[in-house]
Parts: sequence; C-alpha cells; structure tokens
Amino acid sequence: MIRIGKKRLWASFFCFMAFFFLLVTIQVVLELGKSERKIKVSSLQDGSLKLEEQQKHAYQFFNKQELYSNTRRVLDADRYPILLWWSPLTGETGRLGQCGPDVCFFTIQRTYQHNHMTKAFLFYGTDFNIDSLPIPRKRHHDWALFHEESPKNNYKLFHKPTITLFNHTATFSRHSHLPLTTQYLEGIEVIKSLRYMVPLQKKNSLRKGLAPLVYVQSDCDPPSDRDSYVRELMSYIQVDSYGECLHNRDLPQHLKNPASMDDGNFYRILAQYKFILAFENAVCEDYITEKLWRPLKLGVVPVYYGSPSIMDWLPSNKSAILVTRFSHPRELAHYIKALDTNDQEYEAYLEWKMKGAISNQRLLAAIQERKWGVQDITQDNYIDVFECMVCNRVWENIRRHEKGLSPRRWNAQVNHLSCPKPEAFLFSSPNIRWTSLQEMWIPSFEQSKKEAQALRQLVERNMNFTAQEFWTLVFKEEPR
Repeated sequence: MIRIGKKRLWASFFCFMAFFFLLVTIQVVLELGKSERKIKVSSLQDGSLKLEEQQKHAYQFFNKQELYSNTRRVLDADRYPILLWWSPLTGETGRLGQCGPDVCFFTIQRTYQHNHMTKAFLFYGTDFNIDSLPIPRKRHHDWALFHEESPKNNYKLFHKPTITLFNHTATFSRHSHLPLTTQYLEGIEVIKSLRYMVPLQKKNSLRKGLAPLVYVQSDCDPPSDRDSYVRELMSYIQVDSYGECLHNRDLPQHLKNPASMDDGNFYRILAQYKFILAFENAVCEDYITEKLWRPLKLGVVPVYYGSPSIMDWLPSNKSAILVTRFSHPRELAHYIKALDTNDQEYEAYLEWKMKGAISNQRLLAAIQERKWGVQDITQDNYIDVFECMVCNRVWENIRRHEKGLSPRRWNAQVNHLSCPKPEAFLFSSPNIRWTSLQEMWIPSFEQSKKEAQALRQLVERNMNFTAQEFWTLVFKEEPR
C-alpha cells in the first residue's frame, strides 16, 4: 500500500510538472509571437506610443543596447521624433528605426504632417514635384533630399533656388552631406579581381569576329547626346552595338532582357572586347555610374565620357581613355586603332589591374570611409544611412534644446547637386541629325531654371499654392 501511495504521489508530481512546463511553453510562444510583430502605425495614438511600450518594442524589435539616459529623458515626453517620407520611397507606413543611440519613427503617412513631433520631411528627388508640398513649413521642419539619379529625371533640383531649400542632402556629389559618388561600386576588390579577365592573346584572336569597341545602350538620345558622338565615331572605326541605340549586333536571346545586364554570361561577352564605350547619360561633376565601373571590373579599357572630375575617381592615372582629350571622334578612332595593334601600349591601361595596385587614394578612402554598402547584406544600404543621418541630426537639436541652446542649422549648398546646361559636341557632320538635345534637353534645362525660381518664390511665401499659380509664375513674361 505504501508503494502504491508513493507511485501515485510521483505520478501526480510528474503530471503537475508536465502541466507547468506546458503553460510555460505556451507563454513563451505567445511572447515570441508578440516580439516578432513589427510596430505598426495602428498602434500609435495621436502619432505616438506610450513610453513603456516604446521601450519594450525598441528592445524587442532592434535587439540593441539600451538607449542613452539623455535620450530616455526626452522620451519622457511620450513621443519619438517623426521623420515623414513625403515621397513614398520606402513604402513603410510606420517603423521605429534605431540609429546608434537614437530612435526615430519613419513613415510615409501624410496624416503626420501636422503632428507636433514631426521634425523632418524626406524627399526622393525623382518624385519631387510641385503638386503637393508640406507647406506651411514650420521653423523646426527640416527638408532632406535623397537623389542619386541623373539630372534628366528632375532638372529643377539642379538649380540654386531649389537645392538650397533643403537642409540635408544625399546625392552623387562629393560635396553633399552624404556623398553617393561610389554608389555603383561594390568595393575595391571587385575592380581588382581577375575573374572575368580575358588574356590579351585571346582577345587578339577574337578580333577576327569582334569589333575593337563595344557599345551597349538602350536609353537613347539622353542629355549627354552620346549617341550623336558614337554615330560619328562609327564612321571611322568598327563598333559592335548590342543595345537598342545604334543597334547592329544581337545578344543571345536569354540575355536580351534588361535584367540580364549583371548576368555573368553577359559580362563574359563584354570581357572579350578590348574597349568599351562608357558614356554617361548626363555630364555632371561626380555623376559616375556602372558605365565606368563595369569595364574596369571586366578587364576592358573604358572609353569614358561623363563626369568632368573622373580623374579623381579612376583607380590609376592610366586606366581609362577620356573622350574629352580628343577634338573629334576621328582622332579618338585613330588612337584606338593604334592601341589595338600595339599590345604593349594597350596593356599599359591594364597594368594597374594585373598588379592589383590602386594608386588613387581618394577612391580608396571613399570606399573605406563610406558607411553603407552596395549589394552587401552585412552593411546598411545608403537609404538606411540617409535616414539615420537625418535622425541623428534631429536628436542633436532635441538635446541642444534641452540644454537651452539654439538649434544647429544645416543647409544644402549649390555644389550639393549641380549640373551644367547640356551642350552639343563641337564637331559637325552631315551625318548628325537634329537631335533630342536641341529638341528637348536644352529647352527643358532652360525652363527648369524658371521652374526653380517660381518654386522658391512660392515656398518662401509659405502658403499652399496650386499648380496653376506655379505655372503662371513660370511662364510670366519678364519686364523688358
């Protein structure tokens, strides 16, 4: 009887423990479910979360170190500073982002425009337009511009009256608050790599079926007027053109999709050539795209036209042929033909790559010091870094206000985003037709100056305005 009693006691004990562990397991699952849910806008009341929930979510969602005590004091106001993407670039309706010791609430919801904790409005340059702007603009409202693209997407941003409306910038210019000049270069090792390099002896053999130059463009007749130059160049030297612009050679069917431009098989086709025509769609200081970096990766000599400051960014002093050093395409063709038949002179342009020696300290420093990565999931992307730059600056002024100090002001300068008027090439030829440069890009640039001035005038008035008011100012005749 005693044994039976003990067995029943042990059975009861194990049943109790099993029930207890079951409850604990259920509780853990429930808590994990809560911690995995992102903070949503619907959880905000009047644009804010209660302090207790803010701290809990910030810890669970970001798993970061505890916020600094001076930050916590500001959070006692039961608010996070709100940074509103006026351009819906991120598509995020509400997210708490941690930027070092600082936390900001990022959203595209315009209902937060008049929330007293809204501190900054973020704009994506291509989407920046006059149809709707966050006006009236309060003294504590900063405007931040992210624009990494060509000026042809929005010319009015490239004039002093417009660019100086912004407090914070991230552009392709080295002078912006967050320079994106190397946005198309993954890293130094990528251009030093010999992965796609084709030996010169084999390139010379392939010349029997390939032109010395290759051109791949499907964005035809841009502001740089590159197609006019290449069309003239084709009169003096053979060029294989795979894109829609000046097309004369087909890619394999599986590589015709634009998405295949970064395909390894596409790279191998280009790597067979000695020279690649690397012409940007616009001519601006520091506007450098994959047009330059791709041939450098592949071990092909780029024939470059674009940024006037390109020598500041090349891996070595002799790693590219610059179109601007030749007065006419005929001269350039003559030089390339000479290199094509002189292995020693040709290889001088690839010596830096064969030795893995980058002599340009500016380029090395820019890659080493940038806080964002390109196609690297171990690093933040440049949009995240842009957001955090603005967030940190907003918090800096919150702390200054706590100490009774006046706010610090950041302001964009003209050189943060500046491009000259598009110009035609100096040479003339009966083969050059009336191009889109004269038909569209030059008139568009001239009108954009008037648009920039009209926009500035209306924003400084600090009252909502209509599109009709804007265009009336743009086309207002100047007094004689």
